[in-house]
Amino acid sequence: MRPISGRADLEAFLALPERLFRDHADFVTPLRVDVKDRLSKRHPYFEHAEAETWLARRDGRVVGRIGATVNRLHNETHDERTGFFGFFECEDDPIVAARLFDTAAAWLRERGMDRMRGPASWSSNDEFGLFIGGDPGPPTFLMPWNPPWYVSLVEGAGFVKAMDLLAWHMWADRADLPRWERLAGKIAEREGLVLRPIDMRRFKSDVEHIRDLYADAWSRNWGFVPMTRAEFDLMATQMKMVLIPSWCIFVEKEGRPIGFALALPDMNQVIRGLGGRLLPFGWLKLLLGKSRCTSSRVITMGVRKEFQGRGIDSILYHGITKAITTAGVGHGELGWVLETNAAMNNALERAGGRVSRTYRVYERPL
Repeated sequence: MRPISGRADLEAFLALPERLFRDHADFVTPLRVDVKDRLSKRHPYFEHAEAETWLARRDGRVVGRIGATVNRLHNETHDERTGFFGFFECEDDPIVAARLFDTAAAWLRERGMDRMRGPASWSSNDEFGLFIGGDPGPPTFLMPWNPPWYVSLVEGAGFVKAMDLLAWHMWADRADLPRWERLAGKIAEREGLVLRPIDMRRFKSDVEHIRDLYADAWSRNWGFVPMTRAEFDLMATQMKMVLIPSWCIFVEKEGRPIGFALALPDMNQVIRGLGGRLLPFGWLKLLLGKSRCTSSRVITMGVRKEFQGRGIDSILYHGITKAITTAGVGHGELGWVLETNAAMNNALERAGGRVSRTYRVYERPL
């Protein structure tokens, strides 16, 4: 067991998932450039965090990997001393898994942490949680995937449930769009609200609106970590290539954005054919492929705290569903949603959705 050091170790770290799971029907090889970017100390995440990564070898062969991080922004936000593990991949071997977790735990303990939570690569703003059950099939865009045996490896290493995250599957033909339109119209008229898509000519300023709304609307949520301006700008730049403007909508009151919703095509339908590489022509396939995706993922949706509880979320539900349906996409995933978010979960059930997959965040004391 040793920290990764040098190009050969990094390549081994990146190659392990594909080596372990390339024959699994549901596995989507992660884009290497994306993983390398999140590991790079030049990433803006490391302006408020530190991390280490390790490889486990047996007889010279890589059999597992893990990362550990201390996110100062998370701990300041929640007044905790929580460290996280992530980028966990392992053969079905509890001895190797235990060694990986113990190595990450020791590193976090040395830095004064009193619990280890995960998987998070690196935070709740990235891939978060372990798939524990639900519909088979490849993961939706930007959602994690793992083989079934990871549950026993994690729980066998002493981790217990911290929180479940729910993914909802939604169908356009189950949504009563005329009823939603009437309801949304009444609320918009009563509150003096206007719905608009993102303005690509003012992309930077609209991204700043989203960052501000995100920080406000989610601030009370379990596990929420605000994103710095540099982090948010980087994420927006990465998503811009696959963004459909009509799928990113704002609701405004007197010209002030008070809520937004963002959906993206399920780009994993394209990514799974790239073998993890954007060069030489993967980027072009990614760009052209977004119009051919047959499903979507609603990534985020929220309303400023001062306007919550007034039905404004219904305007966003209707607006984003109509935009996706107009593009000819008839179904998709919304999530994740905290299991404790009764208001959102009840609304999605009333809208004809069902929980399709459950992801669990684990923790153990240090």
